[in-house]
Amino acid sequence: MDEAIHPRLTVLSHPLVQHKLTIMRRRETSTGEFRALAREVSLLMAYELTRDLPIERVPIDTPLEPMMAPAIAGKKLCIVSILRAGDGIAAGMLDLVPSARVGHVGLYRDPVTHRPVEYYLKLPEDVADRLVIVVDPMLATGNSAAAAIERLRLAGCTNLRFACLLAVPEGLRVLAEAHPDVPVYTCAVDRALDEHAYIRPGLGDAGDRLFGTK
Repeated sequence: MDEAIHPRLTVLSHPLVQHKLTIMRRRETSTGEFRALAREVSLLMAYELTRDLPIERVPIDTPLEPMMAPAIAGKKLCIVSILRAGDGIAAGMLDLVPSARVGHVGLYRDPVTHRPVEYYLKLPEDVADRLVIVVDPMLATGNSAAAAIERLRLAGCTNLRFACLLAVPEGLRVLAEAHPDVPVYTCAVDRALDEHAYIRPGLGDAGDRLFGTK
């Protein structure tokens, strides 16, 4: 991927991720299947996102003898879901890291301007001390992701990452311009946005497909 689109972009090309994403894209995939696949793909994404967590040695007793064993150092991470569809990604990540804190940013896209409007915010008190993974299934215009990250910066967060199932060059450029230091992890970069700001070829409205609301 051209660094001009985003300087810190990682596309997760693992065969399992790509296979599951293909099933999610299919029109005939049911709500239950879609939700389960989103959870599975998100767990696999979390594995990659947490690859470089700091490690320290701690004393433990095995059934045979004491030892110094590796454990994650410092405070654990925080997953921040951009409502509502982000909850479908957060759930899978929590399967892998159940001790993670969870925050929520409520944003909806104005149907005319396509700009984000904040209606809800709830974060852990110590969110600024944690690695924060911001999740939303789709990086379309990039405006909601950029606004959510800006809101987290105002809360003192400095160690931020963004994860999504699909992105497009338009959204990646917006996020790179607003927050060039924030790494982006996605499963695929699709062709473009259409006139209604939907990702093409995409997978439809991720929120509706996760929750069966259309």
